[in-house]
Amino acid sequence: MPDPPEIRILGLGHFPEVTPGMDLPALILAAAAAEHVAFAPGDILVVTQKIVSKAEGALVDLRTIEPSDLAARWAAAWDKDARQIEVVLRESKRIVRMANGVLITETQHGFVCANAGVDASNVAGHDTVSLLPRDPDASAARLRAALRAALGFDLPIIISDSFGRAWRYGIVNVAVGVAGLAAVADYRGRTDAHGYVLNASILAVADELAAAAELIMGKLDGRPVAIIRGYAYEAAEGTGRDLLMDPSRDLFR
Repeated sequence: MPDPPEIRILGLGHFPEVTPGMDLPALILAAAAAEHVAFAPGDILVVTQKIVSKAEGALVDLRTIEPSDLAARWAAAWDKDARQIEVVLRESKRIVRMANGVLITETQHGFVCANAGVDASNVAGHDTVSLLPRDPDASAARLRAALRAALGFDLPIIISDSFGRAWRYGIVNVAVGVAGLAAVADYRGRTDAHGYVLNASILAVADELAAAAELIMGKLDGRPVAIIRGYAYEAAEGTGRDLLMDPSRDLFR
């Protein structure tokens, strides 16, 4: 009998406070060495958006922000920081919903999420917020290229962030940037064990891997990187954009 399939997830800690300009590939390699973990062909690397944004300088000093009238009114109504609300509005392409103190927007990337991904958690300083990377797929591609040059083999990259979901309670990690693997698996046209032809089964593989990695990384545990080992991914030039819902099929617009 063959062994049952198995996936391992290894969390990497030993990271300093990441600041703009730091060499993120070098930090990841150093963290792996400190954990006595050797990367291997077939591994997938999941990296939190927060350390990517910090390294790229996607940070805003709120002391430099002058809130608009809309931001000021909304903040006053819901006991929010008007400066942070203003940053959210600037990072948004479209306001999806503003109600009950919750601000859902569409970012310039096309992501629909709370507060346009603007976040004050795990950021040093009380007057600083982080933004999403300007191009998460490009960030993933650069990280992939640097690690391939250092290791001598390819290492697919997923850049993850925490999003809510329209039909479910609670947040999960999703893939905002992808490089080196197919972001989705399309089972349409295949037949199941009972002869039924699948016609709507498209799995968000990169999102599922990002969510699994979060269970090891944690929100407060100082492990911003995880290695997924044992998953038979499809090597491809996938992107985070592959996971965006086509507006014509988006029932929540």
